[in-house]
Formats: sequence, C-alpha cells, structure tokens
Amino acid sequence: MKKIGFLSFGHWTPSPHSQTRSASDTLLQSIDLAVAAEELGADGAYFRVHHFARQLASPFPLLAAVGARTSRIEIGTGVIDMRYENPLYMAEDAGAADLISGGRLQLGVSRGSPEQVVDGWRYFGFQPAPGPDGQPGDPAQMARQHTEVLLEVLKGEGFAEPHPRPMFPNPPGLLRIEPHAPGLRDRIWWGAGSRATAEWAAEKGMNLMSSTLLTEDTGVPFHQLQAEQIQMFRDAWKAAGHQREPRVSVSRSIFPLVDDRDRAYFGAEGTGSDQVGQLEGGRARFGKSYAAEPDVLVEQLREDEAIAAADTLLLTVPNQLGVDYNAHVLESLLTHVAPALGWR
Repeated sequence: MKKIGFLSFGHWTPSPHSQTRSASDTLLQSIDLAVAAEELGADGAYFRVHHFARQLASPFPLLAAVGARTSRIEIGTGVIDMRYENPLYMAEDAGAADLISGGRLQLGVSRGSPEQVVDGWRYFGFQPAPGPDGQPGDPAQMARQHTEVLLEVLKGEGFAEPHPRPMFPNPPGLLRIEPHAPGLRDRIWWGAGSRATAEWAAEKGMNLMSSTLLTEDTGVPFHQLQAEQIQMFRDAWKAAGHQREPRVSVSRSIFPLVDDRDRAYFGAEGTGSDQVGQLEGGRARFGKSYAAEPDVLVEQLREDEAIAAADTLLLTVPNQLGVDYNAHVLESLLTHVAPALGWR
C-alpha cells in the first residue's frame, strides 16, 4: 500500500498572475495546503528548501506550524541542503518540530542542488576542509560529514561534558542534544541524485528520497534508471544488515485533466518526455510530467517502474496557483487515479 503526499517548492513572485506574491503568502498557504491535504486523506506534506531564492528556505518554523495545525499527516522536507547546516543546532530544531507534531516528521536531507549564488554555504559560515595536497575542499563531502554528525546526535546518546557548576541540575553522565525526539533517527531520508549516493544512504541507514533528476544518463528512460537506483539501494541496505525496513520515495508532476481549468493549465504537458542535459559539468536525466484524463493516467503510471518500486509518491504541486486549485489537483488524483496504483 503506497503513501501519497505533495511536495511544494514554495515559489513566490510579485506577478499579478501568482497567488503567492510574498514570502508571507507562501508560508501561510503552505500551512493551509497541508491542512487541506490532511482533510482530503493524503499522507504527506513535504517542502523543498532553497537559499537566496524566492522560495521556502528555513523549514523548521513552517514544519512546526504545520505540525500544530494537523494531527495525522506526515510532514517533511525534500530536501534540506546540508552544506548550509550546523547539525547540532539542526538536531534541536528538528527535535522540537517532531515533538510538536507528535512524531510525524520525515526529514529529507542531501548535498543540495545548483544554487542561486556562488558557494552560498560560505555566507552561512561553512567551508569544506582542504583536500589532499591542499586541493580545494569538496562541498558535497562537507554535506555528507554534516549529515553523519546529525545522524549520530539524533540517537540521543550523551557526548558533551557537563559543567562542574551548572546553572541548573544535570542528569548524570554526558549530556545530549535536547529536546530529544525518539525515533527521529529512523525518519531521516537522503535525497540521492545518483546510484552511488543511494548506496551510501543505505549504508548509513537512511531512507531513500530519489531525486526528480539523476546526475547520470545511461540511455534508458528516467523511470527505469530510477528503478535501478532503488534496487541498488535496497541491495545495499540488506548487505548493511539494518534491522528495519527502509522507505523509498519518488517525486512526479501528475495532473489529472478533469475540468477546463486543468486542460487550460496543463493540457499540453501530457506530450512531454524525459529531458537530458548538462548539470554541474555532467549529463543528467530529468523525468517527464504526466497530464491526461484519469483513465489514461492510470495506464501511463502503471508503466512507471520507479513508482511501482517506491512506497511513497510525492506530487510536485504548482503552489503559485493557490491553495484551492492545488487541493483540487490532490483530490482529483486521490479520487480518480491513486486507488488503481495501490493507494488505500
């Protein structure tokens, strides 16, 4: 049985054609959309994180607010760029948001994506350690190191030496990050853009959030390449000997065409196909969008091998079209398409 949620990039623009013309619009509508998604029966509300952009950036105030307004739906990120993060401070924020939501946080993290500025993490006070022979440090490796620290402190074990004369009484032994959120360590997802990083995520005991693009191209369709990545992740997970079953998500743009608004907005999307291009000096493959009558969508999506291999499907939503329209898109998919794909 699959879980289905939405993924919002949280764009805003002062354009009169946008329903989100400010950061305030985007944040408040993100909360309202999560509430609407829960009322419709969806399983998750996920938000993308981009810095130096007119998009959602600081996730934890938003996640805490969504957690306080909802009671059942999973809340998460897809994904937080770990090049920018102090992992201990992040563990405090994440712990608080998880406790407010009653343990519903599903935290997607990764090494990040192409940025709006050059080396944006540098402005946040981070610098990769130099490589061998004084070569420039690798920001992706810095992101992985930050992630490993986060995973370690989320276990809830003490590591900090207490002050001999503390302001308040301490529990015995070394101190841990507070507040501690039990179980959150098992709800961390790695946003993998390649097969190799999917295997690394499995070794570290993180769930897999397979990217909307893959930074490699073998000539096969995107969904087949992504399904291969998922299988390699599961094989690596089994080899690592972890005791729990991992989760795997994929993201798609899917628009059931059920009324004239849908056809006006997305009627031309159904003719699309995978895109292959250059990303950060290498070839990358991007998945296509789906838009069709519900019965046609069902047949198309049944042929998507990655959707079949994943347990969670995240629907990327056009948040600038407003809460009401995005709730309509979710309701159309959950009503007319999702049951045929194994949901509920």
